[in-house]
Amino acid sequence: MKSLDIERIIVNMGDAGCSNEDIERVSSLHKAGHDDEIVKCLRRCRCDLIEELHRNQRRVDCMDHLIRATENTGR
Repeated sequence: MKSLDIERIIVNMGDAGCSNEDIERVSSLHKAGHDDEIVKCLRRCRCDLIEELHRNQRRVDCMDHLIRATENTGR
C-alpha cells in the first residue's frame, strides 16, 4: 500500500469517527507490513459504527414515543 493511500485511510477514519486507538492500530499495521489486516480492522470499526447507529436509533425511537405520549396527554 502506498503512503498516500494510508494517509487517506487515516484521514477518512478520523472523518468517520473511528477511535484514535483504531487509527493508531491501522497505522501500526501498515508500518509493520500487515496491510491485509487493515481491512479486518476497518470492518471492525464499521461494525462499531453500525452498533452506535442502532443505539442512537433506539434513543430517537424513545424520544418519538415520549413526544407522542406527551402530546396525547394534553388532549
